[in-house]
Amino acid sequence: MKLGFIGTGKIASSVILGVCKSKIKFRQIIVSPRNKRIANNLKKKFKKVSIAKNNQDVINKSNWIFLSVTPKVGDKIIKDLKFKSNQTIISFISTINLSELKKMIKVKSKIVRAIPLPPISIKKGPVPICPPNRQVKSFFDKIGSTIEIKNEKLSINFWSTSGMMASYYEMLRVMSNWLVRKGIKKQDAQKYITSLFLALSEDAVINSKKDLKHLVKESQTPKGLNEQSLKEMTKKNVYKSVVNSLNSIYKRLNK
Repeated sequence: MKLGFIGTGKIASSVILGVCKSKIKFRQIIVSPRNKRIANNLKKKFKKVSIAKNNQDVINKSNWIFLSVTPKVGDKIIKDLKFKSNQTIISFISTINLSELKKMIKVKSKIVRAIPLPPISIKKGPVPICPPNRQVKSFFDKIGSTIEIKNEKLSINFWSTSGMMASYYEMLRVMSNWLVRKGIKKQDAQKYITSLFLALSEDAVINSKKDLKHLVKESQTPKGLNEQSLKEMTKKNVYKSVVNSLNSIYKRLNK
């Protein structure tokens, strides 16, 4: 199987890194020359990665094609590309839905939308796909954990929450910088904060089978530190801001 990537940004390169570290059987990965620096780095790092002449060259040489460009670029380039009916096309584009993709692609190929995130480079994280597809699920299960979605409208909810990634990292940065200002070495501060939230996330995965609210309750003691911070952040509408941001992203995706 030959895998072709149109677009070589952060998500595409993360998927490629994950694939090359996995047990997925493939003959070759063909990447578009759009981002020359990333494309060249991938080629130098992995023997099975090659750089195509252009986007059409990617399609001509591949069995599976991954569309990993911005919506603006996707609207501009996809309709002029010539796909084959026996190809599987996997789109990472947030605002171009299946119906629009089918019109752009023209031939009756298998088309699946997927939402991989950068941790897939270390074979971590969920990957929602829509519609369900056995082969695509098997592929992403080897570099993450696949969530199959039958209703495309519901997939917008997952796209919306994926838009909170930078906000999460910003919270880690703010807490780490606070420790630095209090005299902790930057390396120690970042290690502590990232390790702390990794442990909390793993604990949540294991112990949240009933409801996350139980973890919220169990992590507090009367007049304790966690109760104090929760009350203060609730009073300042921090969590309402999270919901407002999600609603705003959802509205943008649901146009």
